[in-house]
Amino acid sequence: MSTSTAALAVGVEVGQEAPDFTLRDDQNQKWTLSAHRGRNVLLVFYPLSFSGVCTKELHELRDRSSEFADAAEVVGISVDSKYVQAAFKRDDNLPVTLLADFQPRGAVARLYGVFLEEWGYAGRGTFVIDKNGRVAAKVVAEVGQMRDPDEYLSALARCPV
Repeated sequence: MSTSTAALAVGVEVGQEAPDFTLRDDQNQKWTLSAHRGRNVLLVFYPLSFSGVCTKELHELRDRSSEFADAAEVVGISVDSKYVQAAFKRDDNLPVTLLADFQPRGAVARLYGVFLEEWGYAGRGTFVIDKNGRVAAKVVAEVGQMRDPDEYLSALARCPV
């Protein structure tokens, strides 16, 4: 199996209700998707905190945080523990919520169809969840390729207000 997008399960599709979940955030607080209804949410699954491409992607979101501030709550999700997420957020000055899809490992990534079984972590899948809890857009990239935040902003601009 390669790390190509073909290796990802189908998961959720645009137009479907986003599967609800609860994970621990970087502050060890429970974070539940459905509790954020009424606001757009950008779910950014990434393989591993502190790794090269993942760090660049989250730095890009950090550096463009003012563009996302009114459009959505930005949430990063990886299989790292809440402790790793807290260190990543602190050390890289990340203004986004980071969730630990740690135990059971990758359960939410599997739910969304972006878990790479062979590697034991999530692939690069992003889901724009509109304020009504529906998947408004889905962006999936190869593990070694950065995603384009302009795609997220474009999708968010099409979400209901």
